[in-house]
This record gives sequence, C-alpha cells and structure tokens, in this order.
Amino acid sequence: MKQIADKMAARGIAALDDRELLTLLLEDEQAADALWQASGESLERLARTELPRLRMLGGLGLRRARLLLAAAEYGRRVAEAQSAAAEVIATSDDVVRLFRPQLERLDHEECWVVYLTSSNRIIERQRVSQGGVQGTVVDHRLIVKRALELLATQLILVHNHPSGAAEASPQDRVLTERIARAAALFDIRLLDHLIVAREGDFSFLREGLLK
Repeated sequence: MKQIADKMAARGIAALDDRELLTLLLEDEQAADALWQASGESLERLARTELPRLRMLGGLGLRRARLLLAAAEYGRRVAEAQSAAAEVIATSDDVVRLFRPQLERLDHEECWVVYLTSSNRIIERQRVSQGGVQGTVVDHRLIVKRALELLATQLILVHNHPSGAAEASPQDRVLTERIARAAALFDIRLLDHLIVAREGDFSFLREGLLK
C-alpha cells in the first residue's frame, strides 16, 4: 500500500495501473489481488458484476463490494456528464465517446440520432427507438421529419448491441441505406451509422459502407 501511495503522490493517480487502483480502493493488497484474478483482470467486468456475485469474488464482502460498485457508477456518471457537454462533433470517435457511457451497459437495444448543423454543431440528440436484446424498430420517416423541423443538414445514427458484438447485422445495413436515401431527398446527409458494443465499435463510414 505504501508503494502505491508514494507512486500516486509523486506521479498522480492517473499513473496507477488498474490493479493498483483497485488496491487503493480496497485498502487491502491481498483482497485486491484475489479479486483481480477472479475478475479475469478486468475493471470493466467488475463494474458490470451484480452485487450478490461481486461480494463473493475473492471473499470481498458486502461493504467493499458496495464501495466498488459506487466507484464504478461515479466514474460512469462523470463520463456521461462530460460527454453531454460536447457541442461540436469532429470525428465519429467523438460520437462513440459521447454515447458509450449510456449505451454500453444496457441490456436492451436503443437507437439514437444526433442532428447537426453544416458546421457539425449538435442541435439535438434524440432517442428514436428502444427495443429488446435482439433489435429495435426504427421509423426512418420520423427521423427525417425531425431533421426538417430542426433545420438540420446532417445526422448521425447510433445504436448499441447488447450482445457485445461490434459488427453490423443485415438489418443494420438495410436501415442505414433506407435512412440515407430518405434523408438525401431533402439534402440531408447521413454522416455515419455507429454501433457501440462492449467489444468495441463499428462505423459504417470507416468500413466504406457510406458514400
């Protein structure tokens, strides 16, 4: 513990690796090591573990399990608040950072649209559909209608895959083409369709599936 405390004092808390950060939170190096091994050396997996199971990992106990989940939720809320403050989109990675805190941990699928000006300034973020684990129904007419109401000239489609797979399904491809065609009729450009998942993210633009 002293070595970790000294490292933090000298170089800042960001210099600590994941296991050292876990040790600092638990104030018990042996318990942290046991939990680190039991979790497969993944803070992200720990953050998604339900309280009843977490308290059993490495003999953690209820009090320290609650502490860890509170720390994970605190971090998630800070990330979400920071992303909500974003006003201008420069790249598709900006959109992934914007939505990952709220979409990554969901056990159901949600589809959102980011409406933009011609200078990539965000006008509005709107959830257009919410469904189950397998998918969700999106009405492309409502998406274009809202873009016209907002005088948006560009839009980005974002949805999550609760399965964790960062890849486009045939249904995703059909939806993307349908929205791109409908928007183009009104000189509105679909800049990208992004899929956010635990295993990463998928960009139609990056993969060359959008012109």
